[in-house]
Amino acid sequence: MDVLTVVGVCQAGDLRKNFYRTSCPSAEAIVKNITERLVASDPGLPADLLRMHFHDCFVRGCDGSVLINSTASNKAEKDAIPNLSLGGFDVIDEIKTELEKKCAGKVSCADTLALAARDAVSFQFQKPMWEVLTGRRDGKVSLASEVLANIPSPFFNFSTLLKSFESKGLTVHDLVVLSGAHTIGDGHCNLFSNRLYNFTGKGDQDPSLDSTYAAFLKTKCQSLSDTTTTVGMDPGSSTNFDASYFVNLKQKKGLFQSDAALLTDRISNKIVGELQNSTDFFKEFAQSMKRMGAIGVLTGQSGEIRKSCGVINS
Repeated sequence: MDVLTVVGVCQAGDLRKNFYRTSCPSAEAIVKNITERLVASDPGLPADLLRMHFHDCFVRGCDGSVLINSTASNKAEKDAIPNLSLGGFDVIDEIKTELEKKCAGKVSCADTLALAARDAVSFQFQKPMWEVLTGRRDGKVSLASEVLANIPSPFFNFSTLLKSFESKGLTVHDLVVLSGAHTIGDGHCNLFSNRLYNFTGKGDQDPSLDSTYAAFLKTKCQSLSDTTTTVGMDPGSSTNFDASYFVNLKQKKGLFQSDAALLTDRISNKIVGELQNSTDFFKEFAQSMKRMGAIGVLTGQSGEIRKSCGVINS
């Protein structure tokens, strides 16, 4: 193992604007065009790609390791339980195929995912919602066994959530702001139904959940054993990227325990209160996404540029 691979955990300092300006001038336009075409016919895609980018960054940094397929000798990240419900792999593959046609071996899968996530969320607004610095390289290691310890769970309480984010160099502010990603997408019943039917093991309901909202959720998730039904995470606007997650959260309508947990700490509760309008949320989200997108990135000579996102080159 060469020394560079070990030391190659760098931060945003090594990423830059328009990294592909000379090596693949049309790279960002290719990502944007394909992403927008696919989002236009699949409104669930922004949530899928945003979540995939997050799950990539929290395990070994934003290195595209979540995209690697398992082999006979290795169970990869995408086959770990928290990642079984990820979607959008086919989108990244389609973009990567086009990038390889245009400029072979130039654009990393890690950058492709970071750009596609931004472009998917931004489609609704027809303008980029945050800046994506580029220059990430692709990791060569993907282990299912590393996922559970690194991806925050929807069952986490506040201190466990904060620990998880701080271990990645993020702050309580980033934790609250990035939780706002739950303004889009769906949650599976089994990740919150204990709050409806068996919160403390006595067949009870979570008192921190609005009772009218709980009654509605019970009509969707009718038992603790339902693992297939999904519910919009942001009631009434789960395909709209906006600040209503924070408005609903204040009304005790956060879907997961990890959402409700943000109200249990004085500082994070205050931040929730400061993100009630979209202008403020968007400004903060742009900053926090830039920070998340720089977690543990491989740059320079570290890692590789995968030819196909599901397969390491060597």
